[in-house]
Amino acid sequence: MRKSMLLTATFTALALTLGGCASNLSGDSYSRDEARKVQTVRMGTIESLRPVKIEGTKTPIGAGAGAVVGGVAGSTVGGGKGSVVAAVIGAVAGGLLGSMTEEGITRTQGVEITVREDDGTLRAYVQQVEENQIFRVGERVRIMTVDGTSRVAH
Repeated sequence: MRKSMLLTATFTALALTLGGCASNLSGDSYSRDEARKVQTVRMGTIESLRPVKIEGTKTPIGAGAGAVVGGVAGSTVGGGKGSVVAAVIGAVAGGLLGSMTEEGITRTQGVEITVREDDGTLRAYVQQVEENQIFRVGERVRIMTVDGTSRVAH
């Protein structure tokens, strides 16, 4: 009973940790470092739109948390040396599963927006799809750039 409670608590901590790894890649999200900085604004017209997948994060947090959960779960199997072997196998399997889980949870739908800027330059920008912001080919948009990070907005 006590081991299952420990396993449940560890799994909950893993889920909360992985949820915290997700970053917002939408056009209307700014990092704290970007706030209050001067941005370069260019104007342009959308030439094309293409749906893309933005892969999830691959940090050591998912693998580490998964290894802890797997190791704890594996240690509950058997006794003596068998318990140690099961803990090691559980830690390795948990690490792999945790890494895959983190990548899957943080993966998001994106859009590639190709813009013909007013100076004639053709550039493509990728950002997370937002429900409240629908882009259309031929639409005039603003491109804001701060510290090398650009976003497209209406």
